Amino acid sequence: MLDMWLHGIEGLLQFRELAFLALGMFIGLFFGAIPGLGGAAALALLMPLTYGLEPFTALALSGGVMGGVPMGGSITAILLNTPGSAPNAATAIDGYPLAQQGKAGLAIGAAASANSIGGIIGTVSVLAILPVAKNIVLLFGPPEFFLLALLGLVIVSTTSRGKLLRGLITGGFGLMVAFIGYNDVSGGERFTYGIEYLWDGVHLVPALIGLFAVAEMINLYVKGGSVANNAASVKITKMTSGLMQTFRHWPTVLRGSLIGTVVGAVPGVGGVVASFLSYSMTVQAAKEQDRDSFGKGNIKGVIAPEAAINAKDCSSLIPTLAFGIPGGVEMAVFMGILIVHGMQPGPLLLVDHQVEIYGLIWALTASCVLASFTGLMLVKPLSYVTLLDAQILAPMVLCVAFAGSYAIDMTIENVIVTAVFGVIGYLMVRFDYPRLTIVIALVLGASAERNFHQSMLMGDGKWSIYLNRPISAALLAATIALLVIPVVRAMLNQAANRKILVEKEAA
Repeated sequence: MLDMWLHGIEGLLQFRELAFLALGMFIGLFFGAIPGLGGAAALALLMPLTYGLEPFTALALSGGVMGGVPMGGSITAILLNTPGSAPNAATAIDGYPLAQQGKAGLAIGAAASANSIGGIIGTVSVLAILPVAKNIVLLFGPPEFFLLALLGLVIVSTTSRGKLLRGLITGGFGLMVAFIGYNDVSGGERFTYGIEYLWDGVHLVPALIGLFAVAEMINLYVKGGSVANNAASVKITKMTSGLMQTFRHWPTVLRGSLIGTVVGAVPGVGGVVASFLSYSMTVQAAKEQDRDSFGKGNIKGVIAPEAAINAKDCSSLIPTLAFGIPGGVEMAVFMGILIVHGMQPGPLLLVDHQVEIYGLIWALTASCVLASFTGLMLVKPLSYVTLLDAQILAPMVLCVAFAGSYAIDMTIENVIVTAVFGVIGYLMVRFDYPRLTIVIALVLGASAERNFHQSMLMGDGKWSIYLNRPISAALLAATIALLVIPVVRAMLNQAANRKILVEKEAA
């Protein structure tokens, strides 16, 4: 196995492969920074151009694209609250408030280093797991997928501290929206009102562009001024400060990377779940006095999702390569590139094309690191974007947001969805309703419903199916624990406060 690792590195360390890797990285940065495009669009556009390339070269180009997209998306998410790709929406929760405080360079530096370290940890995990990937992937079935979705929803609902009721309201609204479209169970359409576009449900990326990019630009335009409140603080921000923050909070990086690795290995879950789950778990793991700082500019809220995103990109190769089951839209397009070059995804791919596969893994890792260094070099010039006046910045971002939304499917309905969710997002900002819960509900709603019905069919309608399978039982226990822990913690805090009050009265 070690020989294959070395052969993969040797094949990548050729001038032609390195040149295409760098090209792919820059393309990934560009497509990642533009809302609505992302890695899937970049790979789809590049697929015809790879016909004349050697398979190893095509994989180096693809790995470069996939490694560069997360860094590009984090830059716009932090500077403008406009996530270039859907997973970077979690980064914007704390990254954008840091930019408003004039600490955009700090946030981008932390995101860059977390990207790099997360990619490396994800690579190590994949290299360790790939030989036994088949056995791991087969452990997950509909019961596990349903409980994994339920776990994600519970984690997010308990993260909305002080806004639990509002979080439940927005989460319920998100589930209602997620159920629009074709019903996988009954075979009919729900709430489509004769609109053909809604048969596939409300498209996620246009909705996210509206919730974050459009909503924030409306809010910024209404308030006036600029993103950053202090021009002097933007000027003195150092690139190394964000880098050092990542090393100071290494448990956050490790946790996010491991979450991204595990979630990425589960087919069809995707990067949005990985990034938001990592963010939510980081909030849960924080000290009681630190939790209220999340959403207001806590650097851990930038580090955690960014580490998870790149680790997920590496581990999502496992189901894609081993079984031909794409981990997300980006991996589905990448499968097309593999097939074009005569590499049929499946167990035999790991036997017949080991050198190419390990070369791809190293290319993806190298692209993560290269994109991080490129992002660090761009920290200072990009930070000044936050000083643009709202009357200049808002129209520019709105034009890019709507153009990116239209470019996804080349349909005007995407633009309408973006506009509608932009208004909804602005109202949520205006009345202080959390947007995190609606995002995770949109992502997991349809999957949770489908896997629930499949689980009930497998168990003949008996709930015991969730207890008879080890992984589903562990997920169920984790879900219950997450519901109970906040209650126990609140009770302990109340008891501690009563004790302090009694001691004061006795004194």
